[in-house]
Amino acid sequence: MRRIGITGPTGAGKTTALNVLTRLGVHIIDADQVYHDLLEGSVSMKQALTERFGCSIVDGTGKIDRKRLGNMVFADPEALADLNTITHRFIVGEIDRQAARAEAEGRPAVAIDAIALIESGVGETCDAVVGILAPSEVRIRRIMAREGISEEYARKRVEAQQGDDFFRAHCTHILMNEDSPEEFSARALALFQSLIP
Repeated sequence: MRRIGITGPTGAGKTTALNVLTRLGVHIIDADQVYHDLLEGSVSMKQALTERFGCSIVDGTGKIDRKRLGNMVFADPEALADLNTITHRFIVGEIDRQAARAEAEGRPAVAIDAIALIESGVGETCDAVVGILAPSEVRIRRIMAREGISEEYARKRVEAQQGDDFFRAHCTHILMNEDSPEEFSARALALFQSLIP
């Protein structure tokens, strides 16, 4: 079962690449969705998080309050590292479970979509890591159109993310998305067909 990691900054075109993979029968695993689902439903992860961060991260309904947890970790690098260490093993476990199910279904591969694929270490579990990149001005326009936000806010989001050099240094393949959607899809298809036996 081949594992293909898909990463890159916001607005670069990961969704288009994932659509190509879907057409090839690849099972897509959205790492952010896995994390959110685990926060909602994993008793074991909730227990590990409350042991580290205290019961104040649990809301009145007994669920992890993501905003409270976020406020606790984003200003404290050590706490953020602890959060990532705790959640990483649960996320990888769920990715492994979904990959095994996809293999049993006869899927040709799984693709793991994660903006922090490399930083989280999940990229190390992949046979190939594909970075989707696009010029920053193109990304800014896409984010503005997609989310209805101001240029200033879109620009700040783009500038806060890893630069192209980071992805070029850590990915096994780079797909530049600066053509028409059709041309980009065709190049993505050619690359993915070469990665899936």
